[in-house]
Amino acid sequence: MSYFEAILLGIIQGLTEFLPVSSSGHLELAKAIFGDDALPLESLTFTVVLHFATALSTMVIFRKEIFQILKGLFQFKWNEELQFSLKIILSMIPAVIIGVLFEKEMEIFFSGQILLVGFMLIITALLLLFADKAKQTDKHVSYLNAIIIGVSQAIAILPGISRSGATISTSVLLGVDRTKAARFSFLMVVPLIFGKVAKDILSGEISFESANIGQMSVGFITAFISGLFACNWMISLVKRSKLSYFSIYCFVIGAIAITYALLK
Repeated sequence: MSYFEAILLGIIQGLTEFLPVSSSGHLELAKAIFGDDALPLESLTFTVVLHFATALSTMVIFRKEIFQILKGLFQFKWNEELQFSLKIILSMIPAVIIGVLFEKEMEIFFSGQILLVGFMLIITALLLLFADKAKQTDKHVSYLNAIIIGVSQAIAILPGISRSGATISTSVLLGVDRTKAARFSFLMVVPLIFGKVAKDILSGEISFESANIGQMSVGFITAFISGLFACNWMISLVKRSKLSYFSIYCFVIGAIAITYALLK
């Protein structure tokens, strides 16, 4: 992988992590175009590094909200911040279960499964289309909503299913206010990513010995910077109900990926 490819992959991750078009799916498509011949574990390592960068950009964008949540938690009262944190924890459970029980099986999905990515992008397109037609409300995320949204996040581990697209669409279809849905969607993934990175580093499952640290660093920086831009942009788009545009995009890219995989 060249530095140019690392920069491009970082930009793709930064933009597509927040835009509902599947960051993991686009990374797999880009690596296939570049002729990436990395082992599944090495390819997954680079993907995790880029996701870590966008998790940091999320923390920067929502720094005030995160500070208020932490401040409320240390008051040790049944307040809004504690309840929000409990909902975040509930939303994490499905993805944690999948990650723990099927971690090895999931690695194969990050090794050039272009046909799978294509079909999952079509599913993402349908989700976004349905969500765009949903009525706007002012409801908050309930505890039951948090669990259902968490199931969507777990399914979105598959490359091609947009995590933000699946969680925001699920929230909106459940009647949650669009702005609150976007906020919850972006914040709920931060603990998961940090936990995943910490676990893999401590267990030695992510190894940087055979990877190019310089290229990963460049990819990390570009993913972080582009993530800052995309996060703010996505919040404004969700408010204006513009998800149908991304639905069309996902359908087109999904169709191209399926055609490419079948003809290759």
